Amino acid sequence: MFKNPKYVYGNCECRVLATLHFGEEILKRIRAHQDNVALINGATDETLTYASMAQEAINLAVSLKHLNVRKGDVIAICSENRREFWSTVIGIFCTGAVVTAINTTYSKDEMKHVLGISKPKYIFCSPSTYKQHSKSFKSIEKIIIYGDERFSNTIAYNDLAVANVKNKVLRENVKYDDFMCVDVNGQTDVGVILYSSGTTGLPKGVMLTHLNVLAACTPMDGGFVTKSLAIAPWYHSMGLISTMRQYFMGSTIVYLPKFEVELYLKTIETYKILSLAVSPPVLVAISKFKSKYDLSSVATIHCGAAPLYEETANAATQIFPNLQGLFQGYGLTETTLALTFSYNSEKSGSVGGVVDNAILKIVNPETKEVLGPNQEGEIYAKGVSVMKGYIGRDRKLDFDDEGFFRTGDVGYYDEDRYFYIVDRLKELIKYKGYQVPPAEIEAVLLKHSGIRDAGVIGVRDLLAGELPLAFVALQPGVQLTEKEIQDYVAERLSNPKHLRGGVRFLPEIPKNPSGKILRKELRKLVKSPKSKI
Repeated sequence: MFKNPKYVYGNCECRVLATLHFGEEILKRIRAHQDNVALINGATDETLTYASMAQEAINLAVSLKHLNVRKGDVIAICSENRREFWSTVIGIFCTGAVVTAINTTYSKDEMKHVLGISKPKYIFCSPSTYKQHSKSFKSIEKIIIYGDERFSNTIAYNDLAVANVKNKVLRENVKYDDFMCVDVNGQTDVGVILYSSGTTGLPKGVMLTHLNVLAACTPMDGGFVTKSLAIAPWYHSMGLISTMRQYFMGSTIVYLPKFEVELYLKTIETYKILSLAVSPPVLVAISKFKSKYDLSSVATIHCGAAPLYEETANAATQIFPNLQGLFQGYGLTETTLALTFSYNSEKSGSVGGVVDNAILKIVNPETKEVLGPNQEGEIYAKGVSVMKGYIGRDRKLDFDDEGFFRTGDVGYYDEDRYFYIVDRLKELIKYKGYQVPPAEIEAVLLKHSGIRDAGVIGVRDLLAGELPLAFVALQPGVQLTEKEIQDYVAERLSNPKHLRGGVRFLPEIPKNPSGKILRKELRKLVKSPKSKI
């Protein structure tokens, strides 16, 4: 009956549609903004209005119903960012089916694994992803292809979503006033299946309900219309959920199929971008690129997916002369979007306070004692945006007796209840009893003018337990030796954090789409011969 003084509580507000149907709500929202441009492809200048998005979505929903899609069926999307993606997502929601967005870069084994988890009935894909993964799609009943290319035994997206008098499936547009979504129980029915990043193993299927997604996408203050630039893949939670949140507000999103520094900066200048959503590695890459473009339009930057260090934040203020706010947040696929968000620029390194409708606590990983301010431990989370659970996995394995999800992240909060992330619990390096966060060593390495990117892991040692090993990507034309880098770190960090495991050189540090370092890929490289410059 009483609040726990060691728990950190967000405000208890949740303004969502009474039916708790995400498809119904987002369709209503985008119809309200129908005269606005929803999407612009920054590479091709192709545009899509909210009106067209909504029309294709309800057309597609009716067509899928004719193709025997039923409530609860799983429908997959495996495509790079392109205009058809969002009408597909919304159309699937409207049928009461479950959307699952699949990483286009999965290997054959990873693709087989995730399809085995979610068992999609149908799949939408681009021509490029179909060519790449078609052998993995053989067990799927129907394959729907975006664009104009045709393949045997597949269905064209345009035949299902774009009305044409010659079209055997859809001769005329469905009228919005005549359309009604299939009923769902939004509090318990799964609306989306996404996949955990799989940084320590094969991905797990994350089940998000309609209520989870509604709570994450509905802005408490009504939000504001802006023009933003997006590069996060839409099959990733950061790209998927944050983009749908922008649709709720009627914003225009300029997107790029992939991140290239010069094209990214050129797009900002061309479209006078107001807001950016990035991971810290993007800011690092930009800060080390000599820009010739006018970036004065950028007013706000929202940062997530990895730690944002003070040096990177300071560099951003130099790159974007009219920057009014650099905001950092913290969240996971399992929590739909953010658990914390910072609007206080004076709290350097903080990921902010707890968002509305969430509760966080810090727990000692060994004793399970709930900790107070400035005590590091595992972050546990509870709230309306926290997932239903993983597919095929007992909920008790990931949630405690009070219903808190164990995030696996190590952090703490200060006297003002602002949170700070230290590292992943499983990624802490154990050196002679000391816990060494790889992220701290990486932050120091990135300060070196000759180092473009870096990743740190622990390697086994019989005496010490683990030794820190760094992988570094150098700036073009720079020559550095292993010892020079080891000495650089030794001068700036305490003894347990010295690079006793050595240094290896790579052309690029492997990362997932949100910018997180793929340490499992780095661990594989430990078994290979030493990399040379």
